[in-house]
Amino acid sequence: MGRLNLILAAVVLLSCFWLIRSSYEARSLFVELDKAQSHAHELQIDYERLQVEKRAQATSLRVEKLAREKLRMFSHNPSVTHYVVAASGAALPASQGGQP
Repeated sequence: MGRLNLILAAVVLLSCFWLIRSSYEARSLFVELDKAQSHAHELQIDYERLQVEKRAQATSLRVEKLAREKLRMFSHNPSVTHYVVAASGAALPASQGGQP
């Protein structure tokens, strides 16, 4: 009977150690999960902020301003007409005396 009690006490001690270890692992995993969720939340906030900035940068007025300043483009204006002159070796359209 004494041997059985000793074996049962050892089994109880081992199960207690296993329970303590598993609860510690569960707590550490929960802490990691909480950190990952907070990091994901911060990334979501950054993504939304970048989307707002992207929409602000892509407004038509800003694009038009950049086109004028950096690309030297201009708005369509009926008072200014630009003519394109064909090169000397290029064929002219039939309406200007060229061959069809």
